Amino acid sequence: MSGDNSDQTAKEFNVQIPDLEYWRANIPCQYACPVNTDARGYVRAIASKDFEKAYLIARGPNPLASICGRVCAAPCEIGCRRGKVDDPIAIRALKRFVTSSFGPESEPSEQMMEYLGRKLKKRQCEGAEELRNYLENEGLPARGEKSETVAIVGSGPAGLACAHDLALLGFKPVIYEMEPVPAGMLYVGVPEYRLPRALIMAEVDMIKSLGVEIKCNCEVGKDITLDELRSENVAVVLAVGAKKSRLLSIPGVEGPGVLPGVEFLRDVSLERPVEIGRKIVVIGGGSVSYDVARSAWRKSGGHALSDREPDGGSAVHLAYEDVTQVAARQGADVEVHLCCLESREQMLADPVDIQEGQEEGIVRHNSLGPQEVLRDGEGRVTGVRFAPVVSLFDESGKFSPTFDESRPEVIECDTVLISIGQICDVGFLTEKHGAELDGRGTPTHDEDSLMTTAAGVFVAGDLQTGPRLIIDAVASGKKAARGVYRHVTGKAISYSHMEHHFEIDDYSREKGYETIGRREIPSIPPEKRMSLSRTVEIGLDSESALREASRCYDCGVNTIFDGGKCILCGGCADVCPQLCLKLVSVDRLKKDDAFRRILGDRLGDKQGDASAIIKDETRCIRCGSCADRCPVHAVTMERFCFEQRMKMG
Repeated sequence: MSGDNSDQTAKEFNVQIPDLEYWRANIPCQYACPVNTDARGYVRAIASKDFEKAYLIARGPNPLASICGRVCAAPCEIGCRRGKVDDPIAIRALKRFVTSSFGPESEPSEQMMEYLGRKLKKRQCEGAEELRNYLENEGLPARGEKSETVAIVGSGPAGLACAHDLALLGFKPVIYEMEPVPAGMLYVGVPEYRLPRALIMAEVDMIKSLGVEIKCNCEVGKDITLDELRSENVAVVLAVGAKKSRLLSIPGVEGPGVLPGVEFLRDVSLERPVEIGRKIVVIGGGSVSYDVARSAWRKSGGHALSDREPDGGSAVHLAYEDVTQVAARQGADVEVHLCCLESREQMLADPVDIQEGQEEGIVRHNSLGPQEVLRDGEGRVTGVRFAPVVSLFDESGKFSPTFDESRPEVIECDTVLISIGQICDVGFLTEKHGAELDGRGTPTHDEDSLMTTAAGVFVAGDLQTGPRLIIDAVASGKKAARGVYRHVTGKAISYSHMEHHFEIDDYSREKGYETIGRREIPSIPPEKRMSLSRTVEIGLDSESALREASRCYDCGVNTIFDGGKCILCGGCADVCPQLCLKLVSVDRLKKDDAFRRILGDRLGDKQGDASAIIKDETRCIRCGSCADRCPVHAVTMERFCFEQRMKMG
């Protein structure tokens, strides 16, 4: 049984009797993924040099796996058990490694689905979102010219994922995109130096090969109305992303020289003319803020400056090349300052964005709140006045920043870019359509089907969840597809669940796996990053990928204890390098009613003499030392597998 034995002097221990949900949560990388990608599976496949298998596992539940290998915020890495000991596995980089070799960027799009259908096989841990569920389900109608059409508004990750699954469910999705290019915020919101445009188009083309149609330069509410979409299609999915910047209400913010960050990124991505100066302040502390700051640095022809530490310490000079040489090439210095309310520890930006921004000379200012945009007599921006943050939250935990205005700080600049969050623009949707809007002006919806109060109109992505991760948008789009299927056909999609545990003969691990440090992801040097289109991250080579994958604890493997064989020698606890096992008397275990029934069934009135082995799962590194040490084979290393199969109701 699992228990918290971190306090060795505790009088009682909290324990949990494992069930299916426990075993699934015990693979934290997969459990953390919104589409349940078996990250452990593909990482271990890489470790065993089966790179194609690794790709197939990564692609199974995620139609945008190649894109996620570049820019996913990687909740799997946040959940990674290895990260509780030293550093998490570089799961995103490992995904990029295999998708680059086997994904749509390496294969003609029209052949990808045939390849996947031929290669996808039953695996050890398959969640509900697996592509195999669609390809092998005989209850689904065939796709064809007479398929019923579904309109999708927005071609970002939610819209693309929704279209992908709707096509597999037998519909003909038609996506309406207001931009001149498909992919929504993936194209116009993520800078090209992070996400190559050819890769985006390869993923889009693969989805189009399923029969999906994408109409660009078509804005709903302007070029076509929502009423028209509803009359021409069996359902409409609103997957508009959060493409509008939140406003900042401080004196001086209105006027020239102050630009919204998201709109700035769009103009840069679409190569539209945008005027910015050479001393720039970016207000915001998330990953999008860094995209804005780093794009502004490139747009202005910047070079590495210095970074001011949040504690007010001296500047750390990043001398990647002689500053005078760069200045001579560019004509004048460029300064980009990123200022945010949060301390360094509180920042929501991806650590990689912060690190690469620092390498490029983005000057970071933590714990500063903007008070006023300063302008000269002719209305030109001259700087921003800030005040130190005293606190971000009130006593109830609500976000309510307070400032020490007695210590103002002015940062001189000629351009201000505001990146404090994004919102969705659904001006085309009104209550006349039968859609109930909440206090934020977004449509309310059923949490299971994602259908709004307007019959046949669904929401997905940012419009459903608020601005979140790319992989969250993918999961939302797939969920909306299932909602549409049920609404149109009257058939519910359900899933059967199976679990298996089998003993691993001759269990072993890579030599020294527990001491291998995380491999840093290679990138081009800062002095070569001035291009808006040149990819910064180089990615892992095969040798580095193998080494990094070998660090994985393989959390689908569990130590199983057979109480009928145990002789209470305590040898397993003695040899455990992480001290995650403990032998205790049963009377020291906290018991709920279910646990008491189990004890009663097994021990009857002999509970006072019984002992139990409890294990702290957060510490276990799956080394197998306990199983090797046990003289009576009461401890075994067993692999947990589960399968969720689609049923068309």
